[in-house]
Amino acid sequence: MVPRGRTLSRPAGVGGAADDYLCDSWRLSVETNNAGPFRSFPTTCIPYVKKYFSGDWYFSDSEVVAGDSLYFAASVPIEGDGKDIWIFDVDETLLSNIPYYAAHGYGSETFNETSFDEWVELGKAPALPASLKLYGQLLELGFQMILLTGRGESQRNVTEKNLLSVGYSSWERLILRQSDDHGKKAVVYKSERRAALEAEGFRIHGNSGDQWSDLLGWATSTRSFKLPNPMYYIP
Repeated sequence: MVPRGRTLSRPAGVGGAADDYLCDSWRLSVETNNAGPFRSFPTTCIPYVKKYFSGDWYFSDSEVVAGDSLYFAASVPIEGDGKDIWIFDVDETLLSNIPYYAAHGYGSETFNETSFDEWVELGKAPALPASLKLYGQLLELGFQMILLTGRGESQRNVTEKNLLSVGYSSWERLILRQSDDHGKKAVVYKSERRAALEAEGFRIHGNSGDQWSDLLGWATSTRSFKLPNPMYYIP
């Protein structure tokens, strides 16, 4: 996942562990949004990304994010009027599409929307364990759950079934893109939806997403929590 107009480089003749260091530094740049938009990552880092997602590394990072989220959530005074909300993205936040991306180079291949939509329609995406646990803990604390996804309205039924099948329930709303949202950048679409929630009197305390476009923009939450995802970037 190299930013547009940039390439990864290393000293001539150096590989192996040095590649891991290089790719780990690249991942840090991606996750902190220092790298900015990128379209794909270099083949040098395919083994690194595969190792990251196929072992405990990815799940450990996700658990740390969930722990930080819960620590903050426990400090929030809940008014009890149903207006204290936590927003969750869906893909790579509540649900994991790693089974799909494992068959497609872990993001190293050009994204194929048709192929991905076919995967979504199967409704077989597993829950991200750390997010499922956090979700339940937030409900116990009294938060209302708002699910704000870039998926289209036509995918509502399969998304609901998938979420319910892996243990999610009791959300206040599941917000999907409508016909007039097509073509909007994610950061604009999600900001508009958050602003609409605020206009209804909801208080957005927390927001969890794997993309910076889930978290930035306007009408932002008190605290935002970025989940790991070095596979792709959505502006």
